[in-house]
Amino acid sequence: MKNSFLLLVIFLLSCIGVVGQDTPPLELQTTTEPQPKQVSRQDLSPHLQKYFFVRLNQDDNGRVTLDTVSYLYNQYIGQLEYLNHDSVPARYIKSDPDYYKLFIPITYYRAAIEEFSTLDWEFDGIIKPKDYTSELLPFDSLQFTKFKRANETVNKSLLALYVNHPEYIEKCEDQIMGYEVQYDVVAAKKETLKTPITKLFEPESYDDKTKPKESPKLVIKKPNWWSTDGNGSLQFSQNYISENWHKGGESNKNLIGQIQLFLRYNDRKRVEYENIFEAKVGFNTISSDTVRKYRINTDLLRITTKLGIRATKRWYYTVSSEFNTQFFNNYKKNSKDKVSAFMAPANVSLNVGMDFKLNNKKVNLSAMFLPASYNLRYVGNKDIDETQFGLKKDRKTLHDIGSRVDIRFNWNIISSIRLNSRLFYFTNYEKVEAEWENTIDFVLNRYISAKIFAHARFDDGARRVKDRSYFQLKEMLSFGLNYRW
Repeated sequence: MKNSFLLLVIFLLSCIGVVGQDTPPLELQTTTEPQPKQVSRQDLSPHLQKYFFVRLNQDDNGRVTLDTVSYLYNQYIGQLEYLNHDSVPARYIKSDPDYYKLFIPITYYRAAIEEFSTLDWEFDGIIKPKDYTSELLPFDSLQFTKFKRANETVNKSLLALYVNHPEYIEKCEDQIMGYEVQYDVVAAKKETLKTPITKLFEPESYDDKTKPKESPKLVIKKPNWWSTDGNGSLQFSQNYISENWHKGGESNKNLIGQIQLFLRYNDRKRVEYENIFEAKVGFNTISSDTVRKYRINTDLLRITTKLGIRATKRWYYTVSSEFNTQFFNNYKKNSKDKVSAFMAPANVSLNVGMDFKLNNKKVNLSAMFLPASYNLRYVGNKDIDETQFGLKKDRKTLHDIGSRVDIRFNWNIISSIRLNSRLFYFTNYEKVEAEWENTIDFVLNRYISAKIFAHARFDDGARRVKDRSYFQLKEMLSFGLNYRW
């Protein structure tokens, strides 16, 4: 009995020795900053060492536990553990722009919906050729599909968020794409004289060394959304015919001056506000008019304003108005009877509709479609026949409600030739009034140009001259000074 007991004790002692040799004791050092410990990869089987490694984790109470961590987990998620656990050393996390949509304010992207709602099924056919890409390529093709695979993962996450928590969405893709780069005009630096070389060898004074340098001042420049520009011209044309010219005719001289001023507001996001001031006056001499030496053949004062709120990239909700009249009195030939005068007539229009805009280096187009338009025509001079402007006898005002189209088109054909066109159309569904103005500007240099101006007009609401059409036309070719700013 005693021999059996001794044999059992000897066997237990030998087992304890073997275990002590195989498993080294864990020794912890008490320090102010706990250090992570990692067990050698020898503790895992060769097969598991390809995918896992063993790591020591220490909790807040100082207890140490073994943790088997996969390389994949450590690469994508485990790297963030150093933010919450002091035992995990800080790691460098490589920035990956492929997943930026998950780390900005939640935005609705159309790609996330289109990817899972688009049917891309195709008929395979009877015989499908074998794909030899993976066999022929000598390298891993996954690196070329990394962006596509990341997009699919992001879109899947966003779709789940859209379905389960739509209240978290703050913006949509159209809002982000509507943002534009804001530019500011920076004045060119003035050239300063270089420091003479003799100044470089002068001793620096003690006061300059001890004098404290002034702290830099912060200058904040607010963007200016207002812009102004304009153009003006003074054109001249002349025609001389002798009294004994075999086919007859009259000598004449023409002088026409015009100015256009523009005041615009554009916040580069939604609001656009435009004001245009136009003034044009032309004189000509006709020897057959015995009452006066010159007559007025062109007279216009026009002020246009419009406010646009962006609806889409090129369409704007628009409210516009226009006022036009003339400056001087105009008379019939060889008579003192007035044909028109200042505020006789005067036209005012108020319009609501949509404005289509197209702007690039060569073309500037604004096409306003105004289904709601109100026109007021006023003739405030008792010496003028108001019936020739569509008013009833002894009436001073005419009110019309209808629809209007107003198109302005500027085209830089080449650097020295420009086309400016304006088309206006109004109808109250009983009569039609339309105008089409075209100016071709041949620029010789910055200050000299030649112009061809053609103005067609149609108005079946005015009194028609006997044996004449409602269609009217005026054309002029001139040469003179021109300036833009």
